Amino acid sequence: MYRNKLKTQIITLPAVAGIVLLLAAFTTGKSQSPVIANQPEDQMVREGSGATLAVKANNGDSFQWLRNCVAIQGQIKSSLVIPKIEIKDAGNYTCVVSKGLQSVASRAAALLVYTRSQPSDATSSLDGGAVQPMGGGGPIMVYGSPVASGGSSSSCPGTYAGYVIYAKTGQQGWGWAPSSGTTIYTAADGGGRSDTSVVYGGEYGDSGCDETSVTLPHPAYSPLYRFAIYFPNNVPTTNYPITLIGFNP
Repeated sequence: MYRNKLKTQIITLPAVAGIVLLLAAFTTGKSQSPVIANQPEDQMVREGSGATLAVKANNGDSFQWLRNCVAIQGQIKSSLVIPKIEIKDAGNYTCVVSKGLQSVASRAAALLVYTRSQPSDATSSLDGGAVQPMGGGGPIMVYGSPVASGGSSSSCPGTYAGYVIYAKTGQQGWGWAPSSGTTIYTAADGGGRSDTSVVYGGEYGDSGCDETSVTLPHPAYSPLYRFAIYFPNNVPTTNYPITLIGFNP
């Protein structure tokens, strides 16, 4: 009887130790799941130029880039390089980083594509927030990928079914810099849409909302702007253009 009891104890102890080891392995694996250290940033790129979206992750050993939630075939590195941007490349890009069975998704970085109606050699200069006026160049068409997202915000934009945001990263400048001439945003999708709302924010806190178009600077003291186009009803399914008159990227 004593031998059987001792034998049971000898069998039981290794079993308990095994469970402890399994729990330790599970806990360790969980703590070592991927952590994104640097998120991909929004970019605004001229058609025909190159662009690179990058993510940096700790403890990640595989990557998969997605455009508008659809996996991009062959893009399985930490950087997504597009050597020659086309309008169709405008969209919201996300990178899923994995380690074994653990995965984490980056933020969605907006890639905006712009074209000029006529060539210009104008260049911009940002110095401590001050904008050096730029001349020349015709209207600029900027394309962004609409996001279907229902919501409501006071009287402006009110109830909306989706939006598209036009912005720049801190590295590219706070936002769009108007030239010294007339500055107008005009929402247009080629189909005569006239029910959009333009919501804008200025560098110094000024903001506003107008139907279809807005003339800036408004107020005059803010030289840099970001803005969004809201769609109250149906959301475009293709990249949406906005015309910027008197603005330079």
